[in-house]
Amino acid sequence: MTTAESSCCVCADALTPTSFATCGVCGHEFHLNQRSDIEGKDCGLVWINEEHLGLDFACNPCIEPPPVADSLNDVMDLDEAAAALGARSADIQAAADAGQLRHRKTGGGVYLFERGDIEAFASEKLE
Repeated sequence: MTTAESSCCVCADALTPTSFATCGVCGHEFHLNQRSDIEGKDCGLVWINEEHLGLDFACNPCIEPPPVADSLNDVMDLDEAAAALGARSADIQAAADAGQLRHRKTGGGVYLFERGDIEAFASEKLE
């Protein structure tokens, strides 16, 4: 059972004896409404594990972890950057060559951009 000072690992609100569960992945407590006759919030899920016929609990961050910063998904080539901005590749390349857009250029001449730089460039263009 949780103490009065326990808080949800997802939203940081206080937990009550009828509104908490322990995540089977990270071990932290989170909101999970255990009663259908009262309102409550759910910051995770519970499901029946068919392998050992028991209940499994997981908080939302463990169910769907946030994307890892600096992952390969955050690297775009020239055509992907142009598509994200809704612009022509030649215009993006010209902006990169002019120093208006941070980029890297491989030995083979491929332009590479980070998603955050493309988003910042797009927001500057809209201002």
